[in-house]
This record gives sequence, C-alpha cells and structure tokens, in this order.
Amino acid sequence: MVNQQETLYHSPFPKANSLLLGGNVWLKTKKSSRTRKPLAEIARTSSDPLTQQIVPAREVILRPAGYPLEVNSVPANPLLRIRDEKLFSAYAVDQWQGIKVKPTDYLFDQLLLPDFAFEVVSVIPTEAHIVADTRIRLVEPPDDTPSKGLQIEFKDVIGHEDAKAKCLIIQKYIADPQQFAEWAPRRVLFYGPPGTGKTMLARALAWETQTEFAYIKATSLIGQHVGAGADKVNKLFEDVIRNKPCIVFIDEIDSIGLDRGFQSVRGDVTEVVNSLISQFDLIEDQEGVVVIAATNSQDFLDPALRSRFEEEIYFGLPDYEDRLQILQKYSSSLPMPVNADLESLARRTEGYSGRDLKDRVLKGALHHALSRGLATLDESTFKHVEIIQTSKDKSLYK
Repeated sequence: MVNQQETLYHSPFPKANSLLLGGNVWLKTKKSSRTRKPLAEIARTSSDPLTQQIVPAREVILRPAGYPLEVNSVPANPLLRIRDEKLFSAYAVDQWQGIKVKPTDYLFDQLLLPDFAFEVVSVIPTEAHIVADTRIRLVEPPDDTPSKGLQIEFKDVIGHEDAKAKCLIIQKYIADPQQFAEWAPRRVLFYGPPGTGKTMLARALAWETQTEFAYIKATSLIGQHVGAGADKVNKLFEDVIRNKPCIVFIDEIDSIGLDRGFQSVRGDVTEVVNSLISQFDLIEDQEGVVVIAATNSQDFLDPALRSRFEEEIYFGLPDYEDRLQILQKYSSSLPMPVNADLESLARRTEGYSGRDLKDRVLKGALHHALSRGLATLDESTFKHVEIIQTSKDKSLYK
C-alpha cells in the first residue's frame, strides 16, 4: 500500500500513465494496483518511445529569477539564501522530478514560494530530466553591472591578423551559439614570445563581445595539499558556467601543464592537469564558454592537455611596420611631446616585443627626460635603446 501522506507528481510522459514517487515510478495497472520500478528501468524496458527518451540529469544549476509580476508591497525579486545545499537539492528534486530541462528554461516553485521562478543556468548533460539522483544547486543572481574587463578593442591590438580572425569566429559564436552547435570554437592556445599581445587580444575579445572575462594565472590553481588544486579548478569552472557567456583566459599554462616527463621540474600537479582536461571536455555541453590559454613553450605541454586545443595560434614579434605603429600609438599618450624620429627608432628595435617598446623604450625615455627636467622626448632620451639592443638575446624570442 502507498502511504497516503506521500505526494504524487505527474509524469511528463502521459502515455506511460505513471506517477512519480521519490526516486521511482508507480505504474498504474487496470486493477489500480501499483508496482514500484526505478525510472531508469522504465526507460530501458518500456515500448513507449517517449519514455525511452528519458535522459537523467547529473546536475542542474538554477538562478533566482523572481516573480513574473510585482504586486503592491510584494518584492519581485526577494533575496534568497541557501541554508543547506543538500537540503535545497532534495527540496527541488521533490517537486520538479520528471521534468525535462535545458538552459534558459524556467522552473516555478509551488511550495514555499508559489510561482517564484528559477532560471535554469546549466544542465549536465545539456537537455535532460530531473531524477532522484540529480544534484540541484542555486547560484546568486548576476550583478547588474558585471565586470567586462578593461576597455580594449580589436583595433588596439596591432598585428596578429590570424589570431584576430579566430577571435572574430568566437565573437560570432558568442552572438549565436545555435548556429555553430557541435562545431563551436571551444579551446584555443595562444603561443609565442612574452609581451606579444596574447593577453591583450583575449581582453579585447571579452570587451568586443561584452562577456565576462576570467583571467587566471595557471600557478594560482596549484593547491597546498592533495585535492586542493582539483577543487580550485572545479570551482573556477563552476563560476564560469554560472556567469556564461564567458571568456576564460589561462595565462602561463605551461607552468602547470608541462609534459609528465618533466615531473621533477614542474612538481606534482597531475591532479590539476587531470581536472583541467576533465573540465575542458565538460564545456562541450556549455554554450557560450570559450577557453583561451597562453604559453611561451607550447612544445613542452602535456600531450593530453595540448590535444584538447582545437587550434594553436602563433604570436610573433612585431615587424618594422608593426613596431612603428606601436611606437606611434603609445607615444601619443605620453605626458610630454615626442620630438624624435620614430621611424628610425622602429628600425633600431628589431627583436623587441610590443611590451618592450612600451615599457623599456618609451617608458625608459620618459623617466630619463623627467629625471633631467626636460620638456620633450628628443633623440638624447632614446640613447638607452642602443644599450638594450646590444644586450638583447634575440634567440630567446624565436
């Protein structure tokens, strides 16, 4: 006999003529007797095509959306706080079990907060049914003024046309994920000498697409004890999924992702690398999440990690034309006028990165002029460039 105090929920599959109860399904027979069977068994043995399509959701992440209407003194978006995550998950599963959900759907509470809406942020897998074992979590609503990073546009990045072309594809994907489906750009590796604009272009992409930008130094993912590093990686991607669309930029990924043959050099970061690989695979089901990683030493990366990147894009040192444009761009923002031959300076700085030109050439000249009380940057303030050039080992940047 069925406990009369137990609440029965209607299945989304009317042909199955079933009622959901706890983690199982109560099947009605002609004599009104009921036989308890697990939901997975129903899906496997039923001849009903609708029932056979049951896909259990492993995890569902919700975000408070508020009431559909604002009535008198009732706030449309009351502040919700979770006292116990496991208790909330059980509460949510209890009333929504059997419902098929996908991102952007809404679920309406019918118990504590009748008609209060929760937006489905993510589902693993992307479109699945809430079952007894589904983990349901609640995240805070997004800030009204989310951080989009620094205001850097594609036009501010000089050179690197191949990388810009890839970023334009990502921009189109962010704007219309459905157009790409399984062919979406997910993971890209930027590699090349330091100071050549890898981070700058990633920030420009986030600004141009007006998406969240998550900048991570790879070394910050290393934990102090076993399991801590993996937890950091998992927490990072939980936050990313919660705030998607999002551009994730992992800088200096070689600091943790070195080939296992370099174990003595890199230390034991296997759990971090394995967690990254796992999360890289999981974002296949998450629309609007793109990972860009940067390294100066792509040939030393762990092969399993490197294979996850669909494309590797080289960032080379600027040629003469690019160096001239960089010098012109940054010299225009200096606090004193430049009275020097920038074309000659561009020819003398072969082998310099964009960062070198800004920080070592122009900033050095500015500090030289300020220390001597000069009113302009003339040729004498750039004499230090010759010294930098003679001491520079260009082979390090090839």
